[in-house]
Amino acid sequence: MQRPELHLHIITTAGNLFYTHGYNSTGINEIIEKCNIAKATLYSHFKSKEDICVAYLEQRHAAFMDSLKGYVNRRKGGKNQLLAIFDLLQDMYREENFQGCWGQKTLGEISPKQKMILEVIQKQKKDLLLYLGEVVGENIPNISRAETEKISGGLYLLYESAITESHLFKNDWPIYMAKNIAPSLFGDAELL
Repeated sequence: MQRPELHLHIITTAGNLFYTHGYNSTGINEIIEKCNIAKATLYSHFKSKEDICVAYLEQRHAAFMDSLKGYVNRRKGGKNQLLAIFDLLQDMYREENFQGCWGQKTLGEISPKQKMILEVIQKQKKDLLLYLGEVVGENIPNISRAETEKISGGLYLLYESAITESHLFKNDWPIYMAKNIAPSLFGDAELL
C-alpha cells in the first residue's frame, strides 16, 4: 500500500473501531492488529491515539457534510431543502451499523484534558450550524439574521436530538417526529 492509502486505511479502520466499540475501549494494539501493520508503521503516520481520533472525526465530518450538501442540492427549493437533513438522517439510521453521532459518541468518552478532540467536535458542530443557516437564508427570502439564526438553530437542535434519541431507542420515530416538528420553525415565512 502506498503511504496515502495506508494513512487512510489506518483512519478508516480505527474510526470503525471507535464508532462501534468506543474511543476508550479501542486500544492502539487493536488498531495495529486490525490494520495488519507494525507498531512503528502506525506511529510513522500518527503520534498518538488522539491524533488518529482527530483524523477520524475530520474524515467523518467531511463525508457527512458532502452527503448533506448533496441531499440539499438534489431537492427542490423551499421546505424540501430545509428538511433534507432529516432525510439524510433517515438514510443514516438505515445503515447496518448506526451508532448515532460519531462526534457526540466520542465527546461522551473524552476527559476535560483532551481539548484537541473537544475543539474538533465543537468546530464541526459550528460548521453544521452555519451551513444550516445558509440553507435557511437561501430558502426563506427576506428574513432577518435573528430569524435565520432562530430557524437554523431550531433545525440543528431537532437534528441533534433526533440522531441521539434514534440511537438510544434503536428506532427511527425521533427522526420522523423531528421532521414533523421542523416546519413549525418556519412559521408564516414565505418559502421559495
